Amino acid sequence: MGKVFHEIRDPIHTFIRLDNDEKVVISSRQFQRLRCIHQLALTFLVYPGASHKRFEHSLGVMELAGRVFDVVTHPHHLSPEIRELFSQLDTDEKRSYWKKVLRMAALFHDVGHLPFSHAAEKELLPDEWTHEKITKHHILSDEMQEIWSNMTPPLRAADIAKLAVGPKEAPELEFDDWSTILSEIITSGAFGVDRMDYLLRDSHHIGVAYGRFDHYRLIDTLRILQAPPLDSKGEQSREPTLGVEAGGLQSAEALLLARYFMFSQVYFHPVRRIYDIHLKDFLCAMLQGGKFPTDVEGHLSFTDNEILVELRRACSDNSLSTSELAGRIIKRQHFKRLYERKPTDFQKNEQAALLIKQALEDKYGAENIRFDSPFQKGESIDFPVQLKDGSIESASSLSKTLNEIPVVKTEYVFIKRELEKEASLWLSNNKDDIIMS
Repeated sequence: MGKVFHEIRDPIHTFIRLDNDEKVVISSRQFQRLRCIHQLALTFLVYPGASHKRFEHSLGVMELAGRVFDVVTHPHHLSPEIRELFSQLDTDEKRSYWKKVLRMAALFHDVGHLPFSHAAEKELLPDEWTHEKITKHHILSDEMQEIWSNMTPPLRAADIAKLAVGPKEAPELEFDDWSTILSEIITSGAFGVDRMDYLLRDSHHIGVAYGRFDHYRLIDTLRILQAPPLDSKGEQSREPTLGVEAGGLQSAEALLLARYFMFSQVYFHPVRRIYDIHLKDFLCAMLQGGKFPTDVEGHLSFTDNEILVELRRACSDNSLSTSELAGRIIKRQHFKRLYERKPTDFQKNEQAALLIKQALEDKYGAENIRFDSPFQKGESIDFPVQLKDGSIESASSLSKTLNEIPVVKTEYVFIKRELEKEASLWLSNNKDDIIMS
């Protein structure tokens, strides 16, 4: 008799356990492609340990999603009001179905990523296309539909697609309160297991402590809660959402602080950012029409491996128009940071960085200047907290820490390295006049 359950060793979660159906999905072309997609693009050129892939991250997201589901749907953790809202928890069969859907959605939430993940996605896809939209197309493809339908019980592809990308990325699909909450388990800004895993995994591989937090405590205290009173009358919203018991509030704070530190210290590292820009420049010149294909077969045909081969080929052939662009990456001849947003300059003129960029372009040529203004995406974070007396308050009313975590935003001006010394001297002599112009 064959094995019913399988175990995969993992440096973050020790063991990731999966059943036979999940093993079939992991063996699919879509999922195996993730072995060749770096989680952090070209960050390994800055932090050599950052060579981990979307493959193991997605396995980790599945593992955490299953854990969260077990916690938030445990009978002892459901209030009578919440239990009454969800017929999906009436029987073991229904509960088992939705746990399986959630784990499959967690596995597939990243299959739509382009080579090197987030690097220049907006510029390299046709209008109105995102990696989430490509993910949805893969889940709903004939190839995957056959796999979903052959499971026991058969899974509905639309259910998987909804949970994988969430209501913002699939407005044409019908979401009820139940599917919205399950999608939150993966994609939530506060507690999404996608975020939990990438913070823990990225910090582990990079070799920094910024992304660590007590995810065991946080998961154990997650609950499905009704939102706190929304108006002066204290009327309760009937719309449920993910929240946390009071004992887990500090762990939630730690997660969001970890995210802040990882963005400020790692994800927005200036050398990491300029490599993304150089990669975008190369891909726009290399790809037909400057865009990646979005059809299933076209998307599956591109991984980091194909791009790395093209980079090395172009770098070694000076006759190619992309040779210099490739050399900036392969030979580590990246542009140098000449200016970074400073509070004192911003107070004088909010457009200081842009004015400096424009002045440098006029002086040294636009082809020798690159501008970058990364900012931490996501709306303000708030969520319900259940106090020991059973009442529910908003996290923002209980946590001074959450209200004071800043949004990471900066601006960089880069210049061709051969011009750095001259331009640095010129800028120091002219910066004040540029900013006040």
